[in-house]
Amino acid sequence: MAPHDEFQPDTAVTQVSQYANYSGVWLSRYEYVSTGRGSSFTGEHYVVLLQHDERLTVRSIPGSSESSLTMDLTLDGTVCTGTWTEQTSEDGYYRGARYHGAIQLLIEPTGRRMAGKWVGFGKDFDVDTGPWELVFQDASTTKSTLDRYQRRPGSG
Repeated sequence: MAPHDEFQPDTAVTQVSQYANYSGVWLSRYEYVSTGRGSSFTGEHYVVLLQHDERLTVRSIPGSSESSLTMDLTLDGTVCTGTWTEQTSEDGYYRGARYHGAIQLLIEPTGRRMAGKWVGFGKDFDVDTGPWELVFQDASTTKSTLDRYQRRPGSG
C-alpha cells in the first residue's frame, strides 16, 4: 500500500472528537445573598445543555423554577467561561427583574459536575459573586426526557 493510500482522518472529525460531550440535563445550583431580605438563598433549575464543539448553551427547563435561566459558555479544556442571564418571575420577590453576569466553571475529571463562581451586579450598585455548580442528571435531550424534568428540583 502506498503512503497516500493510507486512511487519513477527516480534519473536522478530529477537531470535534477533542471535546468530551456534555450535552444532556443538568441540575444548576447557585447561591446568592438577598440584601433586601438579609439572608442567603439557593437558586435551582433543571437545565438542558447542548454542545456544539467548544460552545455550550444552557437553557432552563420550563417548570423547574419560577425564573428562567440561560448561559452561553465556551469550553477550553476543562474550563467553561461565559455569561449567564436570569429573568425572574413577575410574581416573585424580584418582580420580573433581569439579572446577568459572567461565570467560570471547572469540569471535574468525571465530567459529571462543573463547579465555579458567578459574578454579577446587585441592585445597590455593587458587584456580587457566589458559587455555582452544574450536576449531571441525564444524557438524553429528547422531548420525553425534558418533560420529566419540568418540575422543581427535589420534588420527586
